[in-house]
This record gives sequence, C-alpha cells and structure tokens, in this order.
Amino acid sequence: MSDLNLNYHHLRLFWEVARSGSLRAAAEKLHLSQPTISAQIKNLEASLGEQLFDRSGRRMKLTASGQLILKYAGELFSLAGEMVRSLHGQTGARRLRLRLGIIQSLPKLLAWQLIRPALDAFPNLQLSCTEGHAPELLGMLVSGRLDAILADEPAPSSLRVRAFTQRLSREHLVFCATPALAERLRKNFPQSLEDAPALLPAERTAWRHEIDRWFEARKITPCVMAEFDDAALMKTAAADGLGFVPVPETFLENATSRYGLEPIGPAVECQLSCYLLTVERPSRHPALEALAAIAKG
Repeated sequence: MSDLNLNYHHLRLFWEVARSGSLRAAAEKLHLSQPTISAQIKNLEASLGEQLFDRSGRRMKLTASGQLILKYAGELFSLAGEMVRSLHGQTGARRLRLRLGIIQSLPKLLAWQLIRPALDAFPNLQLSCTEGHAPELLGMLVSGRLDAILADEPAPSSLRVRAFTQRLSREHLVFCATPALAERLRKNFPQSLEDAPALLPAERTAWRHEIDRWFEARKITPCVMAEFDDAALMKTAAADGLGFVPVPETFLENATSRYGLEPIGPAVECQLSCYLLTVERPSRHPALEALAAIAKG
C-alpha cells in the first residue's frame, strides 16, 4: 500500500464513526447519510487493504487494524489543527494530549496523586479525564478513545485485545470514624466492628472484595449502613456520624483534617491497589512513562 492512496476525507469519516461508536451517531453529527459514510469507509478499507470494523453486530466495533488507524488518525488531525493555527499566526509549543480513564470507585485523591507527576514532567500536557465504570472505560480503551485507565484491579483476560497491567500503588487501609464513634470502637478492635455501623465501597469494587475477605477471615460482620462508588461521599457520610469508613493510609491526614475523622485502630492487612491499564501499541505515550515511574520510585 502506498500512502498516496490515502483519502483524508475518508479517514475523517472513519475517525468520526470510530469515536461515536455507530454510523447513525456519526451521520447526525456530520449531516451526511449513513449509506454515504458506509460507502466511503469501505473505500478507505479497500485502499488500505485492511478491514477496520467488525460489522457482525449493531455497533461498529474496531478490528485490531482499526484501533491502530484510529490512534494515528487522531494524531494526524491534531497535527493538522496545529498547522492551521500556525498558518494564521497562532504560534505556541505543541501540546501533548493524554486521554485517561479513571474507574469510578477509585478514590480521586489517590488518582490525582498518581496523575500529578505526568503534569509536572510535561507542563504543556493537555489532560482529558473520563470517569466511569470498568466495562465502559475498557470499551473506550480498546477502541482507542483512551490512552490508559487508572483502575483498582488488573485488566480482565476476556478483553479481545492484548492488554498490559502495571501496579502503580498499594495502600493499606485504616478504619476511621467520628471522634465519639472511634473512641467507642477502639476498645477490643477489631472485634469491636462486629455489628458496628459501616460505610463501605460498592460491592462490585476490588477494594470492597479485599475488605469483605478481611472481615470474613476474622469472623466479623459489621452492619452495612450504605455503599458508595465515590470515596469522598463515603467520607462525608462518615463525618456526619453514619458509620465507620475505610481510608487509604496515605490519606489519613486528609480524612482527619478535612472530614474530622479519627482512626479506630492501626492499618489493617487489606489493601487498595491502583493499576495502569494500556493496550498494545507501537509506542508508549511519553506522559504515561512519567506516570508509571511512580511504581519504580
């Protein structure tokens, strides 16, 4: 294949369909008919000699070749935009973009602590963060709409593309509560947590599974008052006296100063881990190298 056969307009249509996930959504955005878009994408596939979409279902799922083309198409259109801006005198250093997914159950304070080194290493970095549940974000990662995901568990083996998992951090947990409740539960800890009011992460989350295993190993059954996807909301409820709450040990000071919580006992032997999930690519994103360096520090 020669790059002289590549039609820029056809590539743009492919890019829009891949990002929107369907012909219908792309057609509405571009004000074109679905048959027109479909025909021109087929022309692109013919010129490349590769199938870019798996059309077996309703949605337009990218093939491995489609994922690769989507990545380069995004970089090409970004560069084209910079070219036009430069032509009209809008000069400036080229911005590096990082599209990062963050699993909803991951404490945002922990996520920010991990993201910050990438921003420090690349002051011109344009960061785009998308929060959501694992299935949604993994779909965006596979389709090339995200560069990486910060998650509380490794990538599942069921993904239809090869994925890479790197653990960035591992935090021990401290159970905390309002001063009055913490004082009462300190006596005979951890058995004091039996039937005690608990505020815990949502059942489907990885760190909830860790906490549940810790309770089961000690034959402790707390009274679960509420479950949360959002760690900040969970601590807010704890500050209102609704129950005790797990807090990553690194952020104990934040729980004390911001929410007025106190530790009930020492850090327990269950952990909250954070992983960096990526898919196989020809080259790694330079900002991800800075982010991943935390694990080696």
